[in-house]
Amino acid sequence: MVVTGMGVITDVGLDVPTTWQALVDGRSGVAPISGFEQNPDWTVTFAGEVRGFHPEATIDPREAKRMDRYCQFGMAAAVEAVRDCGIDFTTGDQWRRGVAIGSGIGGIETIEHGYSKLLQTGPRKVNPFTVPKLMANACAGHVSIKHQLRGANICTATACASGAHAIGMALRFIERGDADVMLAGGAEGAVTPLCISSFASMKALSLRNSDPARASRPFDKDRDGFVLAEGAAVLVLEEREMAVKRGARIYGELIGFGCSADAYHIAAPDAQGAGAKRAMEEALRDAGLNADAVGYINAHGTSTPLGDAAEVAAVKSLFGSHAKKLAMSSTKSVTGHMLGAAGGLESVATTLALHHGVLPPTINLDNPDEGFDLDFVANHAQERRVEIALNNSFGFGGHNTSLVFARHAP
Repeated sequence: MVVTGMGVITDVGLDVPTTWQALVDGRSGVAPISGFEQNPDWTVTFAGEVRGFHPEATIDPREAKRMDRYCQFGMAAAVEAVRDCGIDFTTGDQWRRGVAIGSGIGGIETIEHGYSKLLQTGPRKVNPFTVPKLMANACAGHVSIKHQLRGANICTATACASGAHAIGMALRFIERGDADVMLAGGAEGAVTPLCISSFASMKALSLRNSDPARASRPFDKDRDGFVLAEGAAVLVLEEREMAVKRGARIYGELIGFGCSADAYHIAAPDAQGAGAKRAMEEALRDAGLNADAVGYINAHGTSTPLGDAAEVAAVKSLFGSHAKKLAMSSTKSVTGHMLGAAGGLESVATTLALHHGVLPPTINLDNPDEGFDLDFVANHAQERRVEIALNNSFGFGGHNTSLVFARHAP
């Protein structure tokens, strides 16, 4: 399966070129929250907000009003991906084209606003579009309608693994012969009062209010939690022979997908990383590769004490001595954690790392934690030609997903 198009909306850029350059440069998108007012009671006052986004630039203004913010992000990313891939979706067999776009939370902004409206004005004043806006599957539905994609249409909701799960499912649809082309990825718009306060209440977020840009610091001994972020990323996955036949620009290849469950705790990872290890093993088995074929891992790397430790343990256990030879970085150090959209963005980053021969850095990594003795591409990008890479995504509920990407050789 090949990747022929990409689109993103992030806190560091409203398109793929801008976002990729920020990832390579290590330019953080984390800053004080501007989307809603806070008072001294708030313990977390920063996030990875998307700024300067105007949905009407890519979406009909009337339709945009009927979409939650997360859906607007996903629609804009899909428009860029479709434009980038060069397929004319107005012609051809629409039943052979589908959508798989995940979201960990869905239309939470709509839920918060709707409930506030209900309390203030009563049930008769609730917006009739509330349910179509809050649905986690609304983005997949709107993308399908916009581009007349009549094949498989699904939404995965596996917390922070949602986007990666969607991409993996899209791969399966094409492999099974059920589709020729799939738009796949994730979208999230959860930088809201309820989400910020809820994650803060459970002690999951960094408290580095005085220095937001340095708050997301995966693998560093001073990490104190993740940084909530928002955005979307969509990839166009295409059957290889069809892409070659039409002369498509191919960024890379998706050749393996694996998933597993920790079956351990609803929020904490298995400390030994057994589930994460299994997902990577399954992905490599699916790709027909041994562990020593991997040269780079785009880590889940959220900057939480437990999560980073579990992932490092899993990598060391699976790769053995080869772990010291590969590179592993977390682009969440730049963007923060986009929850259900993270797997989509990090699949874009992984594919471009192979395509350009540049590995994006883990910024803010000043003092690796004890036992974290791998090459985390600390603070500066590496020019390095890699043939095979993994992208890991793990989510609350014990969901583990790993994708295998390969450099495309024309």
